[in-house]
Amino acid sequence: MACKCKDIFYISEKKSKIHFITQITELVIKSSNLLKNLGFEVSKIDGIVAIEEENPKLFFEENFDFFNTNFNDLEKDEIKIFIENEDNQLSLGTIFFAKPLNRYLHFIEDRNFFDIIENSSLTAHFQPIINMQTNEIFAYEALTRGVLPNGELMYPDVLFSKSTRNDMNFTLDRMCRETALKTTAVKKIDAKVFINFIPTSIYDPEFCLASTVKWAKQLDFDPKNIVFEVVETQNVKDKEHLKTILNFYRDKGFLIALDDVGEGYSSLNMIIDIKPDIIKVDRNIIQNIDTDTMKQSIYKALRTICIENGIKLLAEGVETPYELEKVKEIGVDYAQGYYFAKPSAEIIRVI
Repeated sequence: MACKCKDIFYISEKKSKIHFITQITELVIKSSNLLKNLGFEVSKIDGIVAIEEENPKLFFEENFDFFNTNFNDLEKDEIKIFIENEDNQLSLGTIFFAKPLNRYLHFIEDRNFFDIIENSSLTAHFQPIINMQTNEIFAYEALTRGVLPNGELMYPDVLFSKSTRNDMNFTLDRMCRETALKTTAVKKIDAKVFINFIPTSIYDPEFCLASTVKWAKQLDFDPKNIVFEVVETQNVKDKEHLKTILNFYRDKGFLIALDDVGEGYSSLNMIIDIKPDIIKVDRNIIQNIDTDTMKQSIYKALRTICIENGIKLLAEGVETPYELEKVKEIGVDYAQGYYFAKPSAEIIRVI
């Protein structure tokens, strides 16, 4: 079944003319010859090679290996595909909507991902965050999982790698935020909840974040119990735009956390620029911090910044009692990691 999501392309199953479009003469010839080898009657005009096909989606599924084998990645990006049928006529205007051959191959290769998106088959697992002054659970981080038809899970690194190459980050990021809120309500979580978001997927806060705010209100969340966690800050080029997004959240009463602090210079600059309520020190700093004096120095500097600027510090990725003791010795507000608990579908109420 073709994917009907409004904000992604899908491959038609109607009888169509498939146009292979390129300005490179050698690729026109190569495309034509390869399609003839597949047994198709080919027409050529002005850099466009075209064939008739009863079911374009089935055509790409059946010939997936053929295209992967006979075209390299550069060629698959250079050749644009336009599927013309009664609902989608070829013209000078519509030809600009042609997509690289690679996009169609990704669609076939990533069909499990598109099924997850189309069926909203997402859930959230929760990892506790511990208040180091009281040794009680302060919050939970909501971590998205895609659920495949056989019950297996697709983890965030895979989900977002597939969404990135299919230009789906906006849709997936929005769905993850909404899933986190809904699952938090279902699980009756009575602590703060950290919800990740990718700022580069948001182009207009008023529009892109409206549904997130709507669900928060509809589910009767106190805004101060929702902490929006900025991830992938190293990819943020427009800091003013990021500030606009965060100000939108703050105006609604939500808290802001900055993830992966210490991973690079960019995250340190972000502390200055966005003044988060909480910073999460990157796992790479916490790992073996009990034996690494350089990591201890970096952590001490971050702790000083937090104390002097009213920011809470969270040590992320704590896995051993020795790491925990060292961050407690230097100073820490909250801690999170496998030492306490792994992310789980079941809510851990007490540590």
